Amino acid sequence: MAETSIVQEEIEQFGKLAGDWWDPKGASAMLHKLNPVRLAYIRDWIDQHWSLDEHSRRPLDGKSALDVGCGAGLLAEPLARLGAKVTAIDPAPELIGAAREHAAGQGLQIDYRVAAVEDLQGAFDLITSMEVIEHTADPQQFLIDLAKRLAPNGLLMMSTPNATGWSKLITITLAEGFGAVPKGTHDFDKFIAPERMKQLMANAGLKCLDVEGLAFSPMRGLHLSEDLRLNYLVAATHS
Repeated sequence: MAETSIVQEEIEQFGKLAGDWWDPKGASAMLHKLNPVRLAYIRDWIDQHWSLDEHSRRPLDGKSALDVGCGAGLLAEPLARLGAKVTAIDPAPELIGAAREHAAGQGLQIDYRVAAVEDLQGAFDLITSMEVIEHTADPQQFLIDLAKRLAPNGLLMMSTPNATGWSKLITITLAEGFGAVPKGTHDFDKFIAPERMKQLMANAGLKCLDVEGLAFSPMRGLHLSEDLRLNYLVAATHS
């Protein structure tokens, strides 16, 4: 694997979580809480971008999707249910093994591969990469590689923690400190602020269409918000 996006320590860290990835109360519980919020944002943007029927149960019929850093398939499976022909990649063999097993149990056809994005060929209408870029060795090169795989008029959707004191407090000090997220998951020095993200995207030939916050409150839990301080989602296409 090219070292542009892969960090071996990250592969080993996440590979250890494969056994209970699908347990909503396990080590990946936070991802289970994040997933519905992400999906709502993704659904809104695929409807907007391609002028689709917002009531359709399979809006991605006839479209290809690539989920980069798919883990054990929490996002890849809903994309398949929305009608996409899904390819999903992760460099951790343990996670791809768990993903294949779970998809088979659900009767879903997903092309899971142990790979990095720079290993792929072809183009995809929709590319998703959630909470991945902050784990790569070179975020700029990672975005360049994503752009190469994005089809004309394709849609790229990403999420990542913001580089703020609030994000560090919630994501690392509290979430990792109290065991909601496995210790060592995050490195604050690799967090990316939205303005830097927009510049990195522009350098890769991408145009940022939207930035939406992922916020947390005791009353609402995790939810979409104008508050970008904790975490944010980005929609982009070719510039």
